[in-house]
Amino acid sequence: MPLVDPLYVSSGFGVGLLVGMTGVGGGSLMTPLLILLFGIHPSTAVGTDLLYAAGTKAGGSVVHGWARSIHWPAVLRLACGSIPASIVTLLVLWHLDLGSGSARSLVNIVLAFALMLTAASLIFRKTILESFQWRLDRLDDATIGRATVLVGATLGVLVSISSVGAGAVGVTALLLLYPRLPMARIVGSDIAHAVPLTLIAGMGHWALGAIDWHLMAVLLAGSLPGIVIGSYLATRVPETALRLLLAVTLIVVAGKLASNEWNWTDSIAAMVAQSSQR
Repeated sequence: MPLVDPLYVSSGFGVGLLVGMTGVGGGSLMTPLLILLFGIHPSTAVGTDLLYAAGTKAGGSVVHGWARSIHWPAVLRLACGSIPASIVTLLVLWHLDLGSGSARSLVNIVLAFALMLTAASLIFRKTILESFQWRLDRLDDATIGRATVLVGATLGVLVSISSVGAGAVGVTALLLLYPRLPMARIVGSDIAHAVPLTLIAGMGHWALGAIDWHLMAVLLAGSLPGIVIGSYLATRVPETALRLLLAVTLIVVAGKLASNEWNWTDSIAAMVAQSSQR
């Protein structure tokens, strides 16, 4: 590990730079990078990235809280769905044994799906908002509350398995459900919700033994300055071009992950059979 630390630091810097410029969560970039480029086991990459995200987003949450740009009712509703869903998902992962090859396949497939979902939210966010907004405007507060809890539960499952989904997907869902909120409060609420979710999911992976603390330290060493520089450059680079480039990158990475697991149905069947024998 000491011999390749500069590569990890550089990767952390590059991901932090893109996160600062686009606002998309680092999990959609860092986790596939660790799996495909550095050969890290998927469960270790996910668990390490979850605690890495919890640390970085905690700082952002403090800033948004100080600026009063967090809509706490939405955060609480999301958490009511995501936290229980995350705990249940972690229990399922514990039962399936994260160290098995079948579990590796499951993480890769869910990660590929989450990356495609993130890419779609980046490319088609405006179209989605225009298509569904008029219908959602007619919903009462109780229905919006239940829908927010359901969105939270979906994010809890996705994030706990793949570490992806709390960024672009969460922001798009909040824009649909709370169109009257300013964008700053949408982003602040999404970041505030991501902190307890990634922390609990990360601690669950830690309990399962899927954390590389040294790896997380060198990633943070590169990503923190990258985020600062990326935030500075965000207003100087066309946002549309950045989002399109990032979305295409995510689609290519998702395709690579899926192609590596072309026999995923057999892998999942084997994993279920293995768990039933335990």
